[in-house]
Amino acid sequence: QMHLVESGGGSVQAGGSMKLSCKASDDGLPNNCMGWFRQAPGKEREAVALIYTDAISTFHANSVKGRFTISRDNDKNTVYLQMDNLRPEDSAMYYCTAVAVDSYEFDGTCPYLSSNYNYWGQGTQVTVSE
Repeated sequence: QMHLVESGGGSVQAGGSMKLSCKASDDGLPNNCMGWFRQAPGKEREAVALIYTDAISTFHANSVKGRFTISRDNDKNTVYLQMDNLRPEDSAMYYCTAVAVDSYEFDGTCPYLSSNYNYWGQGTQVTVSE
C-alpha cells in the first residue's frame, strides 16, 4: 500500500509563488504516473499536472500552463509542483495522486481523470488572496 504525503501548502498573495512536495512511502510502483489534482468548494476535482516515471512525459492543465511546473526525483520518491504567478482562482485543496502504469502500454500521456488514480494523499490547502 503506497502512502502519499503532501507538504508546502499555505497562503500567498496573487502573483506569488509556492512549491508543493509529495513524498511516496513506497517505491513499489516501478512505472507510474504521479501528480496533482485540485478541488475548490463546489467544484469537481480536476487534474493540474501529472508526470510519468521517466520524468519527461508530463501533462499540465491549460489553466496552469506557463505558470506551474511538475517535476520528480525518483531517488527520493518525491514529486514537486512549482507554482508561479498564482491567481485567486488557483485556491483549492491540492491532492497528490499516483497510479501504476504498464510501461508497454504507456502512450506518452498520463491519464487525467481522477477515477484512473487509486492512491491519494490527504491534501494540502493553497489559498491565493487578491
